[in-house]
Amino acid sequence: TFNEKMTVESVTQSVSNLALSFGEYDRKSMSRPFGVAILMAGVDENGESVLLHMDPSGTYLKYGAKAIGAGSEGAQATLEEQYHKSMTLDDGMKLCLNVLKQVMEEKISATNIEVGICRKGSRKARKNSIFSAKTL
Repeated sequence: TFNEKMTVESVTQSVSNLALSFGEYDRKSMSRPFGVAILMAGVDENGESVLLHMDPSGTYLKYGAKAIGAGSEGAQATLEEQYHKSMTLDDGMKLCLNVLKQVMEEKISATNIEVGICRKGSRKARKNSIFSAKTL
């Protein structure tokens, strides 16, 4: 409703509904309006982190860790093997950066990698500069 906070899942559901209904009344329209996969992340009303993956058709699923894009198969396999919900933020960031090192063609640096963090207490996302080019 108007002027109320939306959960991450509510936002994802709204975008999903848009994608799923796209072309519903016009058979000549595309069936994949965005043409991309999307990761939606945030903190829910209980203070728990939420990560949702929406595929180009508009279907979405909840994940603990998810890789999309070029090299995502190998990256996802590594995440499934090494990620666990009890990881610290630093351990999770190190895992993600190591996965990126494995799958990216060019060397990772502060100019081609940005890390976004959604902390439970603040309920706001911010970019993290802890991992500078020197630490990568």
